[in-house]
Amino acid sequence: MPHLVLLYSGNLDRPAAQGGTDMGVLCRALCDALLTVRDEQDRQVFPTGGTRVLAFPAAHWAIADGGAAGEAAGRGGDYAFVYLNLRMAQGRSAAVHQRTGQTIEAVAKAHFAAHLAGRAIGITVQVDEGHEVFDAKNSSIHPLFAPRKT
Repeated sequence: MPHLVLLYSGNLDRPAAQGGTDMGVLCRALCDALLTVRDEQDRQVFPTGGTRVLAFPAAHWAIADGGAAGEAAGRGGDYAFVYLNLRMAQGRSAAVHQRTGQTIEAVAKAHFAAHLAGRAIGITVQVDEGHEVFDAKNSSIHPLFAPRKT
């Protein structure tokens, strides 16, 4: 854990020249950024082998008024959205929650800077921490990052 899931309007899957973006680049940037988050003792918060970022386009979507206000404002009616939801296990401080959310937000805003400046797009970042009622993990990835015994 953590798992960062992005849900976004499918119109962002277009080429950049048509108002889209490379979501794979965004996923890599977000994953790399999560691995930089430190706690109050300057320790890496999220385990390298457990950090996941996944992005899914919505096949169907409706946003706001369908584009009328964007057209009237000269920003076009092709609205877009991105919802970034991070789920992490319990036990981290409020400062880590805040730092993590701000890190995700900064990467998303940088990635979508041209979109924010030139079109109507909504970006939502939500960090959730919860009590798991069932939690099973099976991974052959984690051992790749375990300290090696010499």
